[in-house]
Amino acid sequence: MNPTETRAPSLQGDKRGANAASRSQRVAWVDYAKGLSIILVVSMHSALGVGLALEKTGWLHPAVAFAKPFRMPDFFLIAGLFVGRALNWPLRRYLDRKVVHFAYFFALWTLIILMAKSGELELTDPRAFVPAFLWSLVDPFSSLWFVQLLPFLFIAARLLRGTPPLASILLAAVLHILAALFPDGGQYAMASRMTGSIPIDAFCLFLVYFLIGHHGRAWILAFAAWVERRPSLSLLGLTVWGVAEWCAVARGLTEIPGLTLIFGLLGGLAMVAVASLIAKVRFAPWLAYCGRHSLPIYLSFALPMAATRIVLLWTGVVSDPGWLATIVTTAAIVAALAVEALVRHTPASFLFTRPSWARQPPLNKEPALAAGNRN
Repeated sequence: MNPTETRAPSLQGDKRGANAASRSQRVAWVDYAKGLSIILVVSMHSALGVGLALEKTGWLHPAVAFAKPFRMPDFFLIAGLFVGRALNWPLRRYLDRKVVHFAYFFALWTLIILMAKSGELELTDPRAFVPAFLWSLVDPFSSLWFVQLLPFLFIAARLLRGTPPLASILLAAVLHILAALFPDGGQYAMASRMTGSIPIDAFCLFLVYFLIGHHGRAWILAFAAWVERRPSLSLLGLTVWGVAEWCAVARGLTEIPGLTLIFGLLGGLAMVAVASLIAKVRFAPWLAYCGRHSLPIYLSFALPMAATRIVLLWTGVVSDPGWLATIVTTAAIVAALAVEALVRHTPASFLFTRPSWARQPPLNKEPALAAGNRN
């Protein structure tokens, strides 16, 4: 499968043609990379939740620790990969597609998750719930910090578009190292407590990966194409990387500020290589499907994850923490995808598709985007 992009679809023609062109324009390995990343994220939350409930770790925990150095860097690397297309859009369109889009889903799912947990958090009284909700928009609840952070990264990319790429990357690298000096999240999650503000600390920690994805787009796509042409050599390289990563994690080298950036980039490129090899043989199409629906999974996996964990712990049908976490991971992803598919063409589609009232109408002089390319 050719990993390079095809010609952009025409803005003319019917909806069927636009959607088909949009699908052909996708870079195949990107969907696989996003699928791998979202599974790693859900498995981390599932393993930590099960471990906390059982007060012991399982065989999935070492895998979560292994992925810590590159799990979120890979997500941001991929997120920045195609932002260059949009940087020259009119400001109004850019803010709508890259800021309001994610802000809508962040606010909506913060409300949904907080409502679902209102009893557990003793927030049934509106006088307690409303302040808690407003504060959650500042200090993100659950795993939604990623969705909250994306608009700020897109704003930064727009503001820095006239800056020499090397200068902006070096500035972001300094911010990363400063944030990495104050690690948080233990051995399983990459986070920082530099200022105590999740949005600020996450921005400093991950901006560099987003900008490298943006400015290094041509090199990353070329690397993916190289991997596809040399599968045997690529597999050997991945094996060497995997052994080195495992040893580095065991020795704590991946926790050293500065080296955190190196291991994050190496791991991100390893995920690009894995995704390219999988895409080449068209293996596991369900993984690419997860990648194409990574945002719905990210938004909604927390609720089925918690429900599955509670049921399994209550029934006691599975006692091994590793298998328990694996089942919880699978159930959370399948449930999130099932809900998205069920509501897709219903009045409840606003859960995963931004409704028209939450979109900025295009200016008259702007050509409408093809239906298949809408956010």
